[in-house]
Amino acid sequence: MLTEFGRIFIFFIVGVIFVAGGLITAWLVRPKRWYPNKLTSYECGEEPVGDSWVRFNIRFYVVALIFLVFDVEVIFLFPWAVVYQKLGMFAFVEMLIFIAILLLGYAYVWRKGDLDWDKPEPMIPTLPSSAPRDEMELARPYGTPR
Repeated sequence: MLTEFGRIFIFFIVGVIFVAGGLITAWLVRPKRWYPNKLTSYECGEEPVGDSWVRFNIRFYVVALIFLVFDVEVIFLFPWAVVYQKLGMFAFVEMLIFIAILLLGYAYVWRKGDLDWDKPEPMIPTLPSSAPRDEMELARPYGTPR
């Protein structure tokens, strides 16, 4: 008679054999002809241009992170929908509060401009300078009238 740990161990061994079998089969079946195009990086059928160490704009990562946060939060709606009838009005109010918090976060991200792909350049205010404006003012000694 197997214990529960024995069943888990057998399941683990079968999983390792399954993965190793797939990798070994792929290694045996694959073609072994190497040519220059096979060694280049694949970019959706396009010829690679430039260096592979390109610096991406941080906005790509911010948008991806925002997507993940909201996507993971929306997953909480599924268990709520399953037990909604058992919990009644309490579950409804609780989910309204949860969705309101999500919408508040979404409005904050939208207002901040993190969802825009083309963020406008920041406007840097400039103060009027007291520097001379032309060559005549440069030639005049300090303190002489115009």
